[in-house]
Formats: sequence, C-alpha cells, structure tokens
Amino acid sequence: MTIQPSLHHGGDALTLATRELELTVTTSVGPRVVSFRSRRGRNLFLEFPEDQPPANGFSFRGGHRLWHAPEDIVRTYQPDDDPLEVRRLARGVALTQPVEPQTGLQKAMAIELLGERTVRVTHTLANRGLWPVECAPWAITMLRGKGAYGVVPLLPKGSHARGDLLPTYTLIPWSYTDFALPLWQFHRDFIGMDVSRAREAQKLGLSAYPGWAACWLGGEVFVKQAPVLPGAAYPDLGSAFETFTNGEVLEFETLGRFGPIAPGKSVRHVEHWTVLTRQPRPSTDAAFGRKLLPAVSAWLKTLR
Repeated sequence: MTIQPSLHHGGDALTLATRELELTVTTSVGPRVVSFRSRRGRNLFLEFPEDQPPANGFSFRGGHRLWHAPEDIVRTYQPDDDPLEVRRLARGVALTQPVEPQTGLQKAMAIELLGERTVRVTHTLANRGLWPVECAPWAITMLRGKGAYGVVPLLPKGSHARGDLLPTYTLIPWSYTDFALPLWQFHRDFIGMDVSRAREAQKLGLSAYPGWAACWLGGEVFVKQAPVLPGAAYPDLGSAFETFTNGEVLEFETLGRFGPIAPGKSVRHVEHWTVLTRQPRPSTDAAFGRKLLPAVSAWLKTLR
C-alpha cells in the first residue's frame, strides 16, 4: 500500500493505492473521496467540473461524501470547503473537518486499504455543540451515470406454504418516483436500474436488503457494502439504503442509526468497497445469479 501527495482541481489531495485499486481523497476540502478505480480502469466516481456552482451553498464536487440525514436544506447542506486535519493510519488516512458552526457537528472519514482489493471507510459524526442533534450518518457515493447499470439485491424469498406470513422489508418511494419508467427493472432477486433510460430525477429507499449494492460500468463493477443494523431506527420512513439517479449520476447511499447525538458523543457508520473486473452487464437473471452474485459473495466472505 502506498500513499502519495497529489492534487485535485488545484487543491491538495492524497492518492492511496495497492496493486489492484487506487483512490484519491481531498485534504484541502471535504472530506471527499473524489476518485476510485481499479489500477487498469477509469475513475468510476462522477466528478463535477471545477467551476460547478454551489447548490444552497454546498459544492457537490462529485465522488463520495458524508452528510447527515434526514435531508434538511440548512443542516445537511453545510459547506465543507476548509482544509482538513490529516492523520496517517497503519493502512490509510484519517480526515477530520472543522466543526460546522451552524450545527456543532464535526465530520470525519477514515479510509483504509485492507489487502489488495478492499477499502474500508469509517464515517464519524461527532457532536461538539451544547445540545443534542437528532440525525443519522449518511454516506453518499456519486457514480458515473452514463452507461451505468445499478443493481440492488433483494432479501431471499420465503414461502407462504411453509408459513412465511409476515412482511420482511419496505420499498420507500419519493413523491417523484415513477415505477412506470423503463429505468426501473424489477427481477425476482434484484432491482435493476438502467441509468441510460432515466429522463428525470428518481429515488428509492429500502428498509432492509442484503447489505450491498453494485454499479456496472463497462465491464467493471463497483460494490458497496454496509450492514443493516438489527432493530435500529432509520430516517426517511426507515430507509437503510437509498439510490438516486437523474441520468447523469447514480447514487448509492447507505445510512446509519437515526437518533440524538448527545454533546461530546459521536456515531460511526462503516462501509466496504471493491471493484470487480470482467463482469457482464448484470441486467438479466442469468448474469446476476451466475456471474455477479458469486463474485460478490466471494468478496463478502473476505470481510468476515
């Protein structure tokens, strides 16, 4: 594993690499992971131009970020434009931003390379203020949308005949979600998202799922894993996972436990990432069940 100084849009950054993976994190703003790729592939994360104007005071930039949910136009959209505290770890770096003046919250990310093909991202929200703040950590990855196909697996099927009488999860649409659009492709074991067929903003949450989602782009697959916490309360009507697209971007969003963060306390939310190569487009039951699912399952075993 190597860590080298680099630049992103003229600002300071660090590039972390193994023989298989490479990622770049900003240190002059953020914390953000602005690039993630296999060593032989392209950046799978969406990057906005340097002159992209802010929205509600927040510069999106692209890549991966930490927010706090549920979405609030003031609390959530606090700028992250200042230099970070950077601390080297045995297998990566820890990045901490200054305290947000309006919320009293302080965001941090620890990015660690575990072996050659796995990244662990530990997100932390710390309350440095005087009053409790009720929210949940919200880890958002902005992936390239053009040509992408997203996969959200569903929980294993049960059997009514064998006594499975109660529901196991909830699909949570937003007011603008339209399941009649060809973007959405419902299969027995997964929900597919053909991003090229999105013509307007669409979003969907799930209260429970197998704990991972995948984005295929030109033969490479970004996989993001975060477990669903048993018995935990989640924001957005109970969403543990959310996905958003408008045709230009595909977002995979995992959420942590929702509740008050007391002054002086913090909450953590952990994800694992990898890139799979030489994968067919997982838009059919066969491609999902015979190719993608076995490859993801083999990787998940390495996390135990």
